[in-house]
Amino acid sequence: MIRTSPSEEGIDRIEARFSGNGFAPHRHDTYAIGLTLAGVQTFRYRGEERASLPGQIIVIHPDELHDGGAGTERGLRYRMIYIPPEMIADALQTAGHFAVLPFVASPVFSDPDFQRDLIEALDDIDTEMGAFKRDSLLADLAGGLCRRADNGKSDATAVNRPALRQCSEYLRECCGKPVQMKHLEGIAHMDRFTLSRQFRTAFGTSPHRYLIMRRLDRVKSALALGGSLAEAAADSGFADQSHMTRHFKRAYGMTPGHWRRLCT
Repeated sequence: MIRTSPSEEGIDRIEARFSGNGFAPHRHDTYAIGLTLAGVQTFRYRGEERASLPGQIIVIHPDELHDGGAGTERGLRYRMIYIPPEMIADALQTAGHFAVLPFVASPVFSDPDFQRDLIEALDDIDTEMGAFKRDSLLADLAGGLCRRADNGKSDATAVNRPALRQCSEYLRECCGKPVQMKHLEGIAHMDRFTLSRQFRTAFGTSPHRYLIMRRLDRVKSALALGGSLAEAAADSGFADQSHMTRHFKRAYGMTPGHWRRLCT
């Protein structure tokens, strides 16, 4: 079973309960920050098997392949918040840190201060956090990531953030239509190689992957409103239902039909 919160400015929160293998290998284009509540949470990440016990924190960096399952027959319960990397970068810039995306090499750890902030962020997932709580928690969680990160004090690669933000907004608004790289080159006034390199630095993933994830956001919204799989695929810019299903499974570790059943 999966409970989902109302999406807020691109931030999503879930509570999941299951036994056995829950998710096939997949990737997010967000930071996935979670708290194990009951059971043993197992997953494979960056070539190693990991395990999180109740009270421990999990941090998955954007665009990193991972799976997920319950490590014992008693099953598993956890909550997770998914935060767009640009929000983390903005919060760190505001706090005077370099805008490099923090990379936490050890994805499972115990940290009382981080845990306190995460519990507050994951509380009451059936209701919206609201702007004030959301902004405050973004600052706290970004600070926690920076504190735990191996590269927290490294200089960031120079990027043109205003131009990249325009590109991301274009991809978000036009995700249901055909998009060509020349459109982004014109917006950013960069060649495609510089654009791709800077985009990954700022958002943790490629422009194409970012576009696919925005299309999948539309798919989830359409399915939550009762739309059919074929309609969701057509309205979200995918070639057909099978094309959408392949990308959905790569992104979330399950088919869109399975996701809809778990969320019902």
